[in-house]
Amino acid sequence: MTSSAATAMHRVVEVEKGGAGAGGGPSVGPTYRSVFAKDGFPPPIPGLDSCWDIFRLSVEKSPENPMLGRRQVVNGKPGKYVWMTYREVYDVVMKVGASIRSCGVGKGGRCGIFGANSSEWVISMEACNAHGIYCVPLYDTLGAGAIEFVICHAEVEIVFVEEKKIGELLKTFPNSTKFLKTVVSFGKVPSEQREEIEKFGLALYSWEDFLLLGSNQQFDLPINKKTDICTIMYTSGTTGDPKGVLISNENIMTLIAGVDRLLNSVNEELTQKDVYLSYLPLAHIFDRVIEEFFIFTGASIGFWRGDVKLLIEDIGELKPTIFCAVPRVLERIYTGLQNKISSGGLLKSTMFNIGYKYKLHNMIKGSKHEEASSICDKLVFNKVKQGLGGNVRLILSGAAPLATHVEEFLRVVSCAHVLQGYGLTETCAGTFVSLPNDLSMLGTVGPPVPNVDVRLESVPEMNYDALADKPRGEICVRGNTLFQGYYKREDLTNEVMVDGWFHTGDIGEWQPDGSMKIIDRKKNIFKLSQGEYVAVENLENIYGLVSDIDSIWVYGNSFESFLVAVVNPNKAALEHWAQENGVSGDFDTLCEDPKAKEYILGELSKVGKEKKLKGFEFIKAVHLDPVPFDMERDLLTPTYKKKRPQLLRYYQGIIDALYKSTK
Repeated sequence: MTSSAATAMHRVVEVEKGGAGAGGGPSVGPTYRSVFAKDGFPPPIPGLDSCWDIFRLSVEKSPENPMLGRRQVVNGKPGKYVWMTYREVYDVVMKVGASIRSCGVGKGGRCGIFGANSSEWVISMEACNAHGIYCVPLYDTLGAGAIEFVICHAEVEIVFVEEKKIGELLKTFPNSTKFLKTVVSFGKVPSEQREEIEKFGLALYSWEDFLLLGSNQQFDLPINKKTDICTIMYTSGTTGDPKGVLISNENIMTLIAGVDRLLNSVNEELTQKDVYLSYLPLAHIFDRVIEEFFIFTGASIGFWRGDVKLLIEDIGELKPTIFCAVPRVLERIYTGLQNKISSGGLLKSTMFNIGYKYKLHNMIKGSKHEEASSICDKLVFNKVKQGLGGNVRLILSGAAPLATHVEEFLRVVSCAHVLQGYGLTETCAGTFVSLPNDLSMLGTVGPPVPNVDVRLESVPEMNYDALADKPRGEICVRGNTLFQGYYKREDLTNEVMVDGWFHTGDIGEWQPDGSMKIIDRKKNIFKLSQGEYVAVENLENIYGLVSDIDSIWVYGNSFESFLVAVVNPNKAALEHWAQENGVSGDFDTLCEDPKAKEYILGELSKVGKEKKLKGFEFIKAVHLDPVPFDMERDLLTPTYKKKRPQLLRYYQGIIDALYKSTK
């Protein structure tokens, strides 16, 4: 990197020079850390040695604060949120912990939790934290057979399960019963399921009965150490069996200390008055660490009702102050708002567009979002704010890349900070996060959080050079948020952990201000028959800029000389095009129409030319699928990453036909 480029990186500080890789490996760029850690990483928080201490100290500090809330349902209708205080939750946690111990599960034992986010989920998790038991989240979106695999691989002895998921658990019998001895329903237990479970010799309890199980027994809490494993979190990956990521108490506490430092540094610290809507799966590290952070602060967590169609209604009732989301949710909000604007009549849409351009202009010039146009906020954007409950001050997007146009739009109209973050289960979630009131970070994941070191490693076969003027390469992370390895898979651990550095597999590009832009995936590269390499993820990001499509999967292989793609067109956009061009038919019919395919192909080519793609990077044929890629068909991971081998298997016939028709 040139000296001028290095000095421009005012959001990070250099802690080590780059150079040739160890043992003649690829060259590495300089090591950077957040400017908020220029005097060192945040020290350990006094009194915190484990995740149990996070909760225990908040109970001592704020016993009467509302902690966990759920909507009361009266006569089938949802009402207000009713709350359990920190003290009330603590009392139930102690009962659950004693009952788990009375089943013979102690420190180092494995406890599975299977179900949607709920008070019972968090209470069971805290009981595990108290007794040094490994919490093993189970979730069925990992793919067929994953629940059985995880129970057997982690040797889970006791499972807490949502009442409606008991049937799913039964599908793992008899194989899982080699390890599983106790099942606890978060609700009641239907009699036919009781018979089936007890037939295998397992003990089965309703939630109420389980609370009483250990009431006459006394169990001392073990000494929990920082280095103790707190949870085994299984990640789907895009191929092979799920991997069990070992997360220690120290990993979570280090992250909390870093996020606390970051929020305080930008004057956005959490307080006991903050409210969080819990709907992203607690089985994922993103939501788990956010909720641990809220508990650390003594703030409140309210649960959704488990139905995405009712999410906005739950938001309206809870009125959260912090809203975390995956891009898919924010894209739905964006599409819904765009539809409302276009159907609101000429006057309203004109007012909106003028207000939008004016506020955006001021934000680009450096105005804070709350000062960029207070009149537009009151007259034009207030409805958007009220749609998110009226109190949201911070929206955090993670788990997958957020489209730049969606991020920009929400930064202007939501009247809240919209921050994009990046992290993996292996890095205990947050590794980078963009900063408030800095529009230059649009499309990036911001600088590192102030508890990790980061560097890029060159990837010569993809022409990514970590020492170039524009440094690009594989993102590598070092620090105490890093996982303790993959459970029972030392071989996989050694592949990604080299000399204390975790290799993420993601390709990043340092921006002049010290923020990171994710541009590619190291493994998503293939060679066409003429010998040209294609970095497919980068291409999909470029083609994803076409506003008339919702998603795209680009395919090629070393036996073909060109690329083809399967596209999920945007329904409203395609129907609008059809109306303007005299093409009739419903959405499914339009997706079959050769003219529609030609139109979408033309739009893809347009953006390819704008972005100066090479000839072999242009798509030569498309299939339009009206059904979005989904987890139900095993085409996406739970964090909405494409499962490329499964996509090929599913669309193989279509891919073959595309190649035949284009030759």
